[in-house]
Amino acid sequence: MTSILIVAGENSGDKYGADLIRAYRRLDPTASFFGVGGKDMAEVGAEIIFPLNQLNIIGVTEAVFSWRRVMKMLRRLAKEAAARQIRAAVLIDSPDFNLRLAPRLHREGVPVLYYISPTIWAWRQRRLQTIRRTVTKMLLIFPFEKEIYDSHQIPAVYVGHPLLERIKVNLDRNTFRQKYNLPLAEPLITLLPGSRPAEIRYHLPILIKSIDIIRNRAKATFLLLKAETIETDFIQQFIPKGSRLQLLEQDKYEAMAASDLSLAACGTANMEACLLGTPLVAFYKLSPLVFYLGRNLVKIKHYSIVNILARKQVVPELIQSRMTPANIAEEALSLLASPEKAAAMKKEFNRLRQLLGEERAPLKAALELYNLVNPPPSG
Repeated sequence: MTSILIVAGENSGDKYGADLIRAYRRLDPTASFFGVGGKDMAEVGAEIIFPLNQLNIIGVTEAVFSWRRVMKMLRRLAKEAAARQIRAAVLIDSPDFNLRLAPRLHREGVPVLYYISPTIWAWRQRRLQTIRRTVTKMLLIFPFEKEIYDSHQIPAVYVGHPLLERIKVNLDRNTFRQKYNLPLAEPLITLLPGSRPAEIRYHLPILIKSIDIIRNRAKATFLLLKAETIETDFIQQFIPKGSRLQLLEQDKYEAMAASDLSLAACGTANMEACLLGTPLVAFYKLSPLVFYLGRNLVKIKHYSIVNILARKQVVPELIQSRMTPANIAEEALSLLASPEKAAAMKKEFNRLRQLLGEERAPLKAALELYNLVNPPPSG
């Protein structure tokens, strides 16, 4: 039996890992997967040694307090990899953890596929040195990344973006609104504050204040889309009693597709809005200390992956001190009041969708893994 280590430290990585496992099992039904993941990987039969929320950290303070736990996880995974005589490892995003695990695996002679590149095009390019030494091949989800890895003589292949296959909408706009008793005529705005507790703490109070400003100037309905990694009790403490903000835990893509606007933290949700054709305002806020320490290390003009992929500003970005209730409300109201502006944004979204091509990421990633585990005979 082929044993493979797979590590995903975030909610999106858990889903992409599950898709890869599902595709790989069509090539080798006997393969077994174990490692770090969540409910999606568990549902396709992966043995979860550590749940992904063990890695779902952000910021200096959380990193410091989590250091002992992280080191314990690294040792345990390396030990399990040796005991199970794994044939390969798939490390999905989460570079702060995975680029510490990769050298340990490399020293044991384990081939390593790295699925979803760290943002070396944005900051911390020194990570390329670790990748060159310890990663067998990079599996990229954005076309522009290939040129970077080629220039550093690092084996890499563009496999396509996994969201292209994952995004499916089963309810049309009116059916979705009727299902959740939402007004058919009012603008619908979805809030996506993030998938980490720290993101909720920094983003949600500001978003809730922005709702009051928007409602004072326009009729609108608001939905808060809760990430699976966030407990309902945790998120409820930030929502004022009597608030008309509706919390939604399912039908995420249907909600975004049925919306006139999404207010979303920079990250996967920005790409989801783009592929669904939903106008977007992007934001992000960190602790002042973390932002201060990192501000001179960032090498890009834009923070939203939509703008990075477009190489220009397509969606508004409200970062750090610019993320205020007034600024969010202003950008939201501007898009709601201008069908022309929203249409121009949707046109750019469609162009970016075409740029990503037709690659089937889960299948192509699974094939890369299969060929790594079963190399052709030499000679």
